[in-house]
Amino acid sequence: MAQVLVAPRVRLNRDRVLQAAVQLADQIGIEPLSMRRLAEELGVVPMALYKHVANKEELLDAMVEVIVAEIDPPHPDAGWKAAVRLRVLSARQMLLRHPWARPVLESRTSHTPTVLDYMESTIGMFLAGGFSVDLTHHVMHALGSRMWGFTQELFETPTGADGAVAPQPQPQPAQLLAMAERYPNIAQISAAAAHDDSVVTSGCDDRFEFEFALDLLLNGFERLHDTGWSSADAAPAV
Repeated sequence: MAQVLVAPRVRLNRDRVLQAAVQLADQIGIEPLSMRRLAEELGVVPMALYKHVANKEELLDAMVEVIVAEIDPPHPDAGWKAAVRLRVLSARQMLLRHPWARPVLESRTSHTPTVLDYMESTIGMFLAGGFSVDLTHHVMHALGSRMWGFTQELFETPTGADGAVAPQPQPQPAQLLAMAERYPNIAQISAAAAHDDSVVTSGCDDRFEFEFALDLLLNGFERLHDTGWSSADAAPAV
């Protein structure tokens, strides 16, 4: 009788669980992701997952750890301005790979070690560039969510909970004409620059607009640093 060879079962560990969760979220989005659905993907019973993550909230925190670790480390030979720019754009590429990540990042109430490491190193790039602690504090406020590769855009297309762009009905010519008559200023700036690779809305290229605002901020930070700006000098008199 021929001997039946059984493939050895792959041992489940925390890293395998998290990698599978990230891959599954990339495929189906974050809302349908559940401990039961993840267990099915891994070919185990749901209880097997609870040895590695306590619940879905802990799973989401750990998934954030995985994707934030994908962001490139600071470039050792670049000045502060180039280093910050490269880091932020790397974070943006990470978000493009994982469309579900933005709402998850926004919903986290605790900072995990990898998230804190990223924040720590970003602050360190400004301090290493000679920025005062005072200026760096305000710089981080101004940078805000852009540090993670996203920002709330003025003409942003609504997205679902999984980060996917929601389909939008195309306005009819008569509607566009009526809108332009009612809101001529909005119509004028909305059509100011047409880009074929827009994924935000008509007339906007989200990558261009993101980098434009990022460079605007970095140039402003540089000017304040070069002039020795201090919040004590800028504070209004009481």
